[in-house]
Amino acid sequence: MFDNLTDRLGGVLNKLRGQGRLTEDNIKETLREIRMALLEADVALPVVRGFVEQVKQQALGEEVMRSLTPGQVLIKIVNDELVRIMGEANEGLNLAAQPPAVILMAGLQGSGKTTSVAKLARWLKQSQKKSVMVVSCDIYRPAAIDQLKTLSAEVEAEFFPSTTLQQPLAIARAALDRARKQFIDVLIVDTAGRLHVDAAMMDEIRELHAGITPVETLFVVDSMTGQDAANTAKAFDDALPLTGVILTKTDGDARGGAALSIRQITGKPIKFLGVGEKTTALEPFHPERMASRILGMGDVLSLVEQVQGKVDQAKAEKLAKKLHKGQGFDLEDFRDQMEQMSNMGGLNSLMDKLPGMGNVPEHVKKQVNDKEITRSIAIINSMTPQERRFPNLIKGSRKRRIALGSGTQVQEVNKMLKQYAQMQKMMKKMKGGGMAKMMRGLKSKLGPGGMPPGGGFPF
Repeated sequence: MFDNLTDRLGGVLNKLRGQGRLTEDNIKETLREIRMALLEADVALPVVRGFVEQVKQQALGEEVMRSLTPGQVLIKIVNDELVRIMGEANEGLNLAAQPPAVILMAGLQGSGKTTSVAKLARWLKQSQKKSVMVVSCDIYRPAAIDQLKTLSAEVEAEFFPSTTLQQPLAIARAALDRARKQFIDVLIVDTAGRLHVDAAMMDEIRELHAGITPVETLFVVDSMTGQDAANTAKAFDDALPLTGVILTKTDGDARGGAALSIRQITGKPIKFLGVGEKTTALEPFHPERMASRILGMGDVLSLVEQVQGKVDQAKAEKLAKKLHKGQGFDLEDFRDQMEQMSNMGGLNSLMDKLPGMGNVPEHVKKQVNDKEITRSIAIINSMTPQERRFPNLIKGSRKRRIALGSGTQVQEVNKMLKQYAQMQKMMKKMKGGGMAKMMRGLKSKLGPGGMPPGGGFPF
């Protein structure tokens, strides 16, 4: 997300870093380029105008002109203004209500609403330790009810059954009654989507809202629609008292116009970002962290939270003890490491949060391919338990069998084994407290931009 904007703003602001003096002319030139960058990112025009005007007023003030590091002060002004237009700070869900707290989900068809219900249920269970029930009031698409049933089983949330023969309000009230009887903490109500905002849709969801009085009414919107996402959210908010927005498909949105426009146009906070297809791919939205990412300064706090929340601590401790005892690092351990990386959203998700990634050349970024992790896991899964424990057994005929079983080529099996051998050498150096030594060795092997040569994994 924000790839294009980060590249453009990074280039503009890098010119300012370290400058001993700023003039009105180069401030105006910088603001012109920032304006173009925001418009190219599909940020709504009123938001762009307001942003540039605010930055201009502060940039031409005495604080910048008299500063010893005016370039850095101007970058801070841009950062602070980005935070302001996105909402200052994270606004969590307000669940302070007599259980069950009801969350009503609204949105257009295809925005990822039903998937977001499951993602939110998982997040509430894992992060907030809440019991969750989900129900579908979409009586127009039987597939939506079936989809929610399947997803609720995956995230281990209670599912309240419904059919297309019932009325949405009757379904919601029955689910609410069941949730009370089962002492459920949170009830999430999925509603019908439409291809566009229409009167019938609004009447139905208004009736639902009045009948179940939710504590949160969240609008789910596809970030890839750009500033249209903000306009659609505004239309919904005019008809329904929204409390927040879930912005979906942000992993496929290189522009970011929706995230920068929604708060200013609707006055409603973005509460969550959908960052992938998996039910684990939901992140609370932090404006200050997002501004840092836009300006290429990374998001280390989110990275730490991601690692803490998604790394299997038991497996990590088991591997540490194994290495400490001098036992070998085999292919099963290698597979576990890749699966953990995949659970955290893959290499691209992690790289997005690392400081300075905006300065890494594009050809180096392209070497990092999450499909390669999936392929390597498939290759290892095609091996026998003995081959995983004793990789030296894997010769010509075995390689051909493994390639056939994993749908890959022998060359790809060879490449994975080479990466494993490099990882194994690093792990051997960890034995006996050789971590510092290993890091020095790793640093010398890194290619341009801090990536391993040949597209290897930067574990």
